[in-house]
Amino acid sequence: MTDNPNHLATPSGKPRARRFGIGFDGTPGPFNAITDVPGVAVGFTTLISGDGALVVGQGPVRTGVTAILPRPRADLATPVFAGIFSQNGNGEMTGSHIVEETGAFNFPITITNTHSCGVSRDGTLRWMQSVLPAALDSAWGLPVAAETFDGFLNDINGHHLTSEHVAQALDGAASGPIEEGSVGGGTGMITFGFKAGSGTASRIVEWHGRAYTVGAFVQSNFGKRHNFTVRSLRAGPELAEPAIRQGTPRAEKGSIIAVIATDAPFLPHQMKRLARRVPLGVAMTGGFGYHSSGDIFIAFSTANASAALAPSGRIASADFVPDTDIDPFFDAVIQSVEESILNALVANDDMSGRDGNFVPALPKVWLKEKFGGGDD
Repeated sequence: MTDNPNHLATPSGKPRARRFGIGFDGTPGPFNAITDVPGVAVGFTTLISGDGALVVGQGPVRTGVTAILPRPRADLATPVFAGIFSQNGNGEMTGSHIVEETGAFNFPITITNTHSCGVSRDGTLRWMQSVLPAALDSAWGLPVAAETFDGFLNDINGHHLTSEHVAQALDGAASGPIEEGSVGGGTGMITFGFKAGSGTASRIVEWHGRAYTVGAFVQSNFGKRHNFTVRSLRAGPELAEPAIRQGTPRAEKGSIIAVIATDAPFLPHQMKRLARRVPLGVAMTGGFGYHSSGDIFIAFSTANASAALAPSGRIASADFVPDTDIDPFFDAVIQSVEESILNALVANDDMSGRDGNFVPALPKVWLKEKFGGGDD
C-alpha cells in the first residue's frame, strides 16, 4: 500500500480505492488526480437539500456541477489540442463538433446532470465574459459541457442548477488533491447499483528520459450490478446486497463522461486515439456500453500552446511524441480511468433521494475482506 496520504483519502477524509489494498498498474502522480497535470484545476458546486416525496421545482435536490480548467485562468482563451470519442452516443457533450473539426477547444469543461447541461454551458460563457472579457470581444465561444442522468435521486426536472452555481465551481477550481464521490456533477450518480459520481486518478509516463503525466476525471453513472468487476474479480455476483430501494421505478439511464488530460505533446489525431482507449478502462470495471448509456470521452494536451494559437501568416510548429511510441500513454489512460471509477465508488456513502429512493454505498467490509486493506 502506498504511504502517500493523497493516494489513500480525499481532502475530506473519505477513503480512496488504494486504502483497501486494491493493487493497480502504473505509477500515480503525487495527487493521483487529473490535477497532477500542471495547470489543470477542478472545482465543484454540490447541491443537496430536502427529503421525501418529489415536488418538481422544490426537490429533493441531489445534483451539482463540476468545472475542469484545462489551463490557468489567465490562459483559458488559449486552445488545447484535443480529441473526442463517443463509444455510445446516448448523451450530450457540447462543443464536440468544433473539436472534431479543428482538433482543439478553449474555455473550461463543465459536467452536470442531463437537464442542466445547457445551463452549465451558458454559465461558462457568462463567467468567461466576466473574468476574461477580451476572449469574447470579437470571437464566439463554444464551451464543452457534458451530462449524465441523476433523476432517480434528484428533482432533475426542477432545474435547480443556476449560472451562479456554475460560476462558483469555476471560481473554486484549484489544483492539488480534489474531492471525490457525491460531489459536483456526480452528486446524484449511480454505478453498478452503488452510489458513485466523481472520481479521478493519474499516471506518470517515462518517455526517453522525460516524465509526463496522464490524468483522468470521470463522472461515473453506468453499469449493471452483475457485471461489476474489481481488478479482474467478478464482484457483482457476490454483491446482490445491499440493493437499491425504489420508491419510484428506476429506468436504465446510466452514462459515463471521462476527461483525459496530459502534458505530453500530442497532435489532435493522437488525442482522439487516447480518447478511444477510455472504454477499455471502463470495461475493466464491468462497463459494456449498453444502449441507454451515454459513454462520451474527451482528451486534451496542455502542450504546444503557441502552435494551438496558430497565428495568421506564419508557419506553426508543434512537438509531438511519435505514434510508434504512444503505447505507454494508452496504458496510462486505461489504468487511470479504471482507478477513477473505483475511486468514485469507494469515496462514497449511502444516499436517499426523491420519493425515498435509496442507493447503497459499495460495502467497505467487503473490500476489506477481499483486498485486506482499509485500516488507518
